[in-house]
Amino acid sequence: MQAPAPPNAPGAIDWRHLPGLADYAATLAAMEARVADIAAGRAGEAIWLLEHPPLYTAGTSARPQDLTRPGRFPVHSAGRGGQYTYHGPGQRVVYVMLDLNRRGRDVRRFVCALEDWVIASLDAFNIRAERRAGRVGVWVTRPEKPPLPDGTAREDKIAAIGIKLRRWVSFHGLSINVEPDLSHFDGIVPCGITGHGVTSLVDLGLPVTMADLDAALQASFDPARFDFRA
Repeated sequence: MQAPAPPNAPGAIDWRHLPGLADYAATLAAMEARVADIAAGRAGEAIWLLEHPPLYTAGTSARPQDLTRPGRFPVHSAGRGGQYTYHGPGQRVVYVMLDLNRRGRDVRRFVCALEDWVIASLDAFNIRAERRAGRVGVWVTRPEKPPLPDGTAREDKIAAIGIKLRRWVSFHGLSINVEPDLSHFDGIVPCGITGHGVTSLVDLGLPVTMADLDAALQASFDPARFDFRA
């Protein structure tokens, strides 16, 4: 896979949709090449929208015991932050390559901005999604499910976030569950978090397509949200 060409408009973000199921290793190599070009000033920032075939990825904090069915799908060492996650058909993967050298070098605010972007995108479908302290990602409360043993409401994760920075250019990014096979998450402890589950737009009863989500992601992307210089 070749890295996409730089955008034509100076300073514009190059939005690309990669069709089909993108090979993980080839996509990672292309992403790393694009990040190197951004850092060197040879290419502009980019956001790629894609799907992968079924696979598990291990972040830098992944614990071996959290891979509960190691032979189920291929396992890739991602090099991003976080623990184990699943990618597969029906899940929108968004690789975000932004230059924090000019946006402000603040990793915590960058992760929060990614979460806020997902929350704003899901709001277009009347989903109240939220972040949780100590749990990176985006969550949906499920009052119709039995509460946890301590009486607190059960929550399901609808979006995962894992990033890496190289020379202050971001890569990897986030994944949002549209209509994946949720049983595929059973082979891992998603993001190392127990007690809560995983959901999707369709699981929540919303007939949302991948194209619907893509439109919401682009419409709710606010460049000011990713300006951390103030």
